[in-house]
Amino acid sequence: MDLVVGRVVKSHGIRGELVVDVRTDNPDLRFARGAVLRGRLPRGGGEREFTVTAAREHSGRLLVSLDGVASRDAADALRGTLFLIDSSLVEPSDDPDEFYDHELEGVPVQLTDGTEVGVVESVLHMPGGELLAVRTPDKREVLIPFVREIVPTVTRELIVIDPPEGLLDPDSADGAQ
Repeated sequence: MDLVVGRVVKSHGIRGELVVDVRTDNPDLRFARGAVLRGRLPRGGGEREFTVTAAREHSGRLLVSLDGVASRDAADALRGTLFLIDSSLVEPSDDPDEFYDHELEGVPVQLTDGTEVGVVESVLHMPGGELLAVRTPDKREVLIPFVREIVPTVTRELIVIDPPEGLLDPDSADGAQ
């Protein structure tokens, strides 16, 4: 399974530097000089390997230079590229309150009273926060805000939720028609 460790946001300057949205706890390791990154190109462009030639922080963002990317045009062509690693290269966190997305996929979800809700299909990272995409037994997808008030218990074996009224009701999204 692939884990995203970064995403190219845009180019920076005229020498091919990339502004990278970091999605790893180890940017010094993942984006170290000489590190080889597997990049999934945008718009179905396939995958390519890139070698990091330099990385530096600038105004709270990571700027990365890659071998063979030496112009603004070459950097602009990589906008939206995802940098990936294999999940087998990542050790589980020692912190019981920290999880990698792939560790939660497939975990059963139930209400505080024990009622089965479904199984986590994925964790979505949205601008407003994370959502659990849960597939219900009747094959619906339910999006659950991944906040402590709604998701009080999370383990790698079970997730317990206490949703507000209407969150799991398939008719609440339809409105009165």
